[in-house]
Amino acid sequence: MAELSTIARPYAEAVFALADSAGALSQWSDALSRLAAVAQAPEMAQLLGNPGVTDAQLANLLAATAGELPGEAAQFLQILATNKRLPVLPEIATLYEARKAEREGAVDAQIVSAFPLDGTELASLVADLERRFKRKIRPQVSVNPELIGGARVQVGDQVIDGSVRGKLDAMRTQLTA
Repeated sequence: MAELSTIARPYAEAVFALADSAGALSQWSDALSRLAAVAQAPEMAQLLGNPGVTDAQLANLLAATAGELPGEAAQFLQILATNKRLPVLPEIATLYEARKAEREGAVDAQIVSAFPLDGTELASLVADLERRFKRKIRPQVSVNPELIGGARVQVGDQVIDGSVRGKLDAMRTQLTA
């Protein structure tokens, strides 16, 4: 995937600069995520490799399928189509989101809990994580009953395992060592 990142990076940086200067980071974020979803659809993947479909047709089809897009998005799609870079739209969206999160001082946190968290529990956990990491936390919560109790949080490459399953695994490792 390093090759895709290398190809997508200049496009993501250019779109980010354009969106930032226009004050439209959120609009472009939404547009790029929709465009990436359309580009990944199996039907579109077949068209992207079809020599019978012109670059302009591909760009227009993507724009029409993705819904309302920022003003410069049509030109951006034409540039990608002309340079045969439409298949890297998902990677462009990923790199754009990383750059946007960096600008906003935000980071994604994968929170896996043994039981569903109510609003106050989640808010308290997010507040604690924000104090610890000194960044805005964007939680992505899921439930896994196999944890038995507690939660497991991953922020970037750091993992905080406060689950009963994690503690049992750690005890087993210590006892067998």
